[in-house]
Amino acid sequence: MIRNLLNLSKFLFFMASRFFPVFLLIGLLLGACARVPPIVTEYRIDIQQGNVLTQEMVSQLRPGLTRDQVRFILGTPILADIFHANRWDYLFRLEEGATGAVSSRKLTVFFDADDLLERVVGDVGTATVAELTAPVAPTQVVDLGSVAPGEQALPPEEEPGFWGRLWRSLIW
Repeated sequence: MIRNLLNLSKFLFFMASRFFPVFLLIGLLLGACARVPPIVTEYRIDIQQGNVLTQEMVSQLRPGLTRDQVRFILGTPILADIFHANRWDYLFRLEEGATGAVSSRKLTVFFDADDLLERVVGDVGTATVAELTAPVAPTQVVDLGSVAPGEQALPPEEEPGFWGRLWRSLIW
């Protein structure tokens, strides 16, 4: 009995001493996965919820439109309450992944007894026809008078990325 226990203890000591470095390495590798270095940043997506409400869409609304016309312009409402059948609610929320900035809009559309658009309430304002039909300049005006005739204006130097900074630190 004692001999068996001694053999068992020798066997356990042999196995523990042989596989200890392997178990230690596995433990260290798994522990390294728990912390992400500050150099590595994960990509965060933009989260968009609800109906996209643009100024052009809201400015197309006018009193007297039918429910189908409003649905065509704005899309299906997020909330069509059965207790308030003459009211549709449109909500929009955008959370930008890179910055974490949150923007939200709310628009409520009311219909009269004949199912015609009566009024619109919300934080999306209406625009005038002149504002919507004003031409947008596709080009940017650059003042060439500030550059001397023999001097060439250079664009600003781009900031190097992670690999560029690492390469520069290894070389210099």
